[in-house]
Amino acid sequence: MGTPTAVIADDEPLLRAQLRTRLAKLWPELAVVHEMENGRDIEQVIANYDPRLFFLDIHMPGVNGLEAARAIGKRAHVVFVTAFDQYAVEAFEQGAVDYVLKPFNEDRLANTVERLRERLSGAPVAMEDLVERLAGRLAPRASEHLRWIKASVGQSVRLIPVEEILFFQSDEKYTRVVTGDSEVLIRKPIKELLDELDPDKFWQVHRATIVNVDAIAAVRRGLKDQAEIALKGHRETILVSRNFTHLFKQM
Repeated sequence: MGTPTAVIADDEPLLRAQLRTRLAKLWPELAVVHEMENGRDIEQVIANYDPRLFFLDIHMPGVNGLEAARAIGKRAHVVFVTAFDQYAVEAFEQGAVDYVLKPFNEDRLANTVERLRERLSGAPVAMEDLVERLAGRLAPRASEHLRWIKASVGQSVRLIPVEEILFFQSDEKYTRVVTGDSEVLIRKPIKELLDELDPDKFWQVHRATIVNVDAIAAVRRGLKDQAEIALKGHRETILVSRNFTHLFKQM
């Protein structure tokens, strides 16, 4: 059979590194031959590396994990990578497909590795029908708004539930993500966040700022048709530019 080969596809470099490190410990004979930020170049990767196995993050931007799996077909074994979600896990298990949960747990990953060792001895399963069933089950989840923010903190990755975030604010090349007790920087721009966040819960109040509506304690009138937002349990105030003051007319 030769050396088993794998490709890891995830838009977060540190999460790719974490998975690669854990796989090296649990499955030392597995060779990770390539890493990808999404599934956009999947055909070229297959042509160049002919991997036996793909680890595909479900929620990659551009070409996501389900779309990439559909393109892979029966040419390789596929493992989906997802943040913990019982609804998703049930869908994967009913589809008899392998999955890895984020944040990575070594015991759970060890179980997946054991299953994969056995499956690599056989032919890959046909992905088209399986992906369609998964897409149907996951449709409310896959198309819903952003639920987690992935932030690099030192050598680790922190997953922050969006409901804990008070506001986002662009800061030159980065975006500040501020919670009640911490602050991190991410590279995702405000424009992208606006496309992914629930517009009923997160409002843009300035060209550089998005605020969690549930975190607003009060809105005060400011100078020149501007306003200021006071946040619950947080000293910093948020400036509302003139273009967005209409959001608070009825508050």
